[in-house]
Amino acid sequence: MKKAFVPVLLAALTLVACKKEEPKADKKTATETETVVEEAVTEQPDSATVAKAWEVYMTPSNAHHMMAKDAGTWDADLTFWMPDNPEPQKSTSQAEYKMILDGRYQECIHTGNMWGMPFEGRSITAFDNATEEFISTWIDNMGTGLMVTRGKYDETTKQLTMFGTMVDPISKKEKKVKEVVTYIDDNNQKMEMFEVSDDGKEFKTMEILSKRKM
Repeated sequence: MKKAFVPVLLAALTLVACKKEEPKADKKTATETETVVEEAVTEQPDSATVAKAWEVYMTPSNAHHMMAKDAGTWDADLTFWMPDNPEPQKSTSQAEYKMILDGRYQECIHTGNMWGMPFEGRSITAFDNATEEFISTWIDNMGTGLMVTRGKYDETTKQLTMFGTMVDPISKKEKKVKEVVTYIDDNNQKMEMFEVSDDGKEFKTMEILSKRKM
């Protein structure tokens, strides 16, 4: 018992000694520590609040209903502009829109012929209920990258304006892009794509006039 008691006693005496030798500066340190602890400890939402937040986040909103109106087949006339060629190039394609995952996302498959080659592209468009912004991704068989854009819809102008980036295969660096979709009416849309330079100048690279196929 004595051998077991000695280490305990020594530990207690050491603790007391440390407390007696504690400098005044430690009071400030203790206060700072308490402040940090108070900042770190945040009030956690209860399970009901968490469940409600996720319910709102996952429920299709008016923006999703707006995207759902595009469901169907559309014929598209495409016009392209190149910086070193003033003459526009034209092509045609067909787009098939549908909502997926119970109306939460819009999927579109574009098919056609471009520069004498079969063309296929796919887009997924979302409306994030939390950030209240549209998010779009684009891939096609003429590249191996992914374009991502984000933006807002303006009810006054009937325009969805999104900004994002894509990789330039020439420089192998990201470049800024701007996409504007104008909802002319329920059966007609116009999409414009711009490249945005570092100084903010915009160059229109593409325009797509789409008409719903009846």
